[in-house]
Amino acid sequence: MNAKEIKHMAAAMPDVQSEKDTRRLAIDRVGVKRLRYPIYFSDEGGAAQPTIATCSAYTLLSAHQKGTHMSRLVALFEEMREKSVKKPLAIGALRDWSALLLKRLGATAGEIHLEFDFFVRKKAPVSGIESTMDYRVRLSGEVKEGQYREKVEVDIPVTSLCPCSKKISDYGAHNQRSVVTLGATLNEPIFVMDLIRIAEEEASSGLYAILKRADEKFVTEYAYDHPNFVEDLVRSIAQRLATDKRLAAFSVEAENFESIHNHSAYAQILIQN
Repeated sequence: MNAKEIKHMAAAMPDVQSEKDTRRLAIDRVGVKRLRYPIYFSDEGGAAQPTIATCSAYTLLSAHQKGTHMSRLVALFEEMREKSVKKPLAIGALRDWSALLLKRLGATAGEIHLEFDFFVRKKAPVSGIESTMDYRVRLSGEVKEGQYREKVEVDIPVTSLCPCSKKISDYGAHNQRSVVTLGATLNEPIFVMDLIRIAEEEASSGLYAILKRADEKFVTEYAYDHPNFVEDLVRSIAQRLATDKRLAAFSVEAENFESIHNHSAYAQILIQN
């Protein structure tokens, strides 16, 4: 069957999605959720990094329209995947894809969400041996009432050491692995690495995939010299982010997976710049 015949056959088929709906109820979000696609992402330095993204896209469906064209949303991610090979996605790229989403669906509002692992090569502090750390990144672009809004969120694992334990103990102090989640609504693009660096610098210590004994000694003693409560951690990070004009608003969350308790310690700060 040639292209002309396929087009003729498609034209003869009923388009049920485009039929009228009489219930007079608009749908705020309708679309596809949790598609997994290989993409290329670029951050600081511009190198293309392959990763697997979990993708979702939604549009506003007017009250008179029966259904949206789901296949067009999937096709959008297919095109995004293909184009990212030559031009990797980056923070800021979802503005154009969100506009394309609305155009193809004939919608007035819509949003795109991507969630993926971002990998960083880190050098151990003493030996200099390199290893790979992974961070979870979530990007979203949304158009609503003619306004575009982009958000980024990053999960950053760190070490925290308890100031109270250090103060009251004759030797040692309990410490634990923590996860800092930084979320921001953007005025302009920002690098994922900017957020990672801030969280690691304000924690008792950053994490590394490989540490030799000299590195382990350094990291342990460094954390001991930089104790902080979960409250200290979110306040110190928020203090730094509050001066960043690239951010319209931000949130800082920290969860300490306590080593001497069967619960986590948690804190969050929300700020509108």
